[in-house]
Amino acid sequence: MCRGKGFESSKGFGRTVALSALLMTCQAPVFADEQLFGHIKGAEPMPRGAMEVVGYATHRWDKGAGSYAATDYKLEVERGLTDRLTGALYLKGMGIDTSGLRIDGYMPADEKYAFKLSGVEASLKYAFLTPAKDDIGIAAYLSFSRDWIDAHSGQDKDKYNLELKLLAQKYFLDGQVVWAANTGIGSTYAKRGAVTLPYPDFEWTTDPEMEIEYMVGTGLSYRFAPNWYIGAEVFYETEFETEVGQERWSVQAGPSLHYGARDWWFTLSWLPQISGGGEKFAAQNDQNLHLIEKTKQEVRLKVGFNF
Repeated sequence: MCRGKGFESSKGFGRTVALSALLMTCQAPVFADEQLFGHIKGAEPMPRGAMEVVGYATHRWDKGAGSYAATDYKLEVERGLTDRLTGALYLKGMGIDTSGLRIDGYMPADEKYAFKLSGVEASLKYAFLTPAKDDIGIAAYLSFSRDWIDAHSGQDKDKYNLELKLLAQKYFLDGQVVWAANTGIGSTYAKRGAVTLPYPDFEWTTDPEMEIEYMVGTGLSYRFAPNWYIGAEVFYETEFETEVGQERWSVQAGPSLHYGARDWWFTLSWLPQISGGGEKFAAQNDQNLHLIEKTKQEVRLKVGFNF
């Protein structure tokens, strides 16, 4: 993909001349913040006044017992507020189809619907260093979300989440290879709605809960043909809950495929869970994974349009 954002060269006059030549050869606009990975975020900001609309669909399935499949949807509108600060608003939805699965505290009943609005979100990303201009890009990412449907069970649940991440990104070989890494911490307040319990001793608290999440991950992507990138990413997530300490941890890893045209792009990623631990449920058939809040398989498709 011929993009000035991926250019890496010596500083000063040589960089300016080479970058200008690259842009003239490509005859394409520069679109920053193009998303090469499924989960790992880049540190590149959008130019001031630029806008991007991105649609997400994340399909999750298989908890090792019963039948479980869910799809998360997200519509993002992102804008460059300055040349270093990018803001975004999100509208979220989900669909779910579960049967024959009961998990204390998480899955009280079968649930099935194709789509419901599930939440809203807002985020800011500030680039201290940009990978297209500096040796490495470093950015801070802050987001706040409010959800009213539980992503695991599809039941009513009020959830507020504040997340802070540090993002890094670097270009190699004039942008043919792109590396990115993220680390972050999140804080969640959640309160479940009342439900009809499947049996008398079923655990389903409606008291407020506080949780702390931590993640770290990295990805590497390679341009193997004009406009086409193939890559891989891996990330670790863990969560600590008020009464039980470390409630869960998991590692997901897999490939990603990215295509970027003049004014649109898509990224397809497959990120199965390869290891996990923490709380487990009685019917779980794989003891080496966390399958209460996570699933065995996950596929994500993102499609973006630049304006």
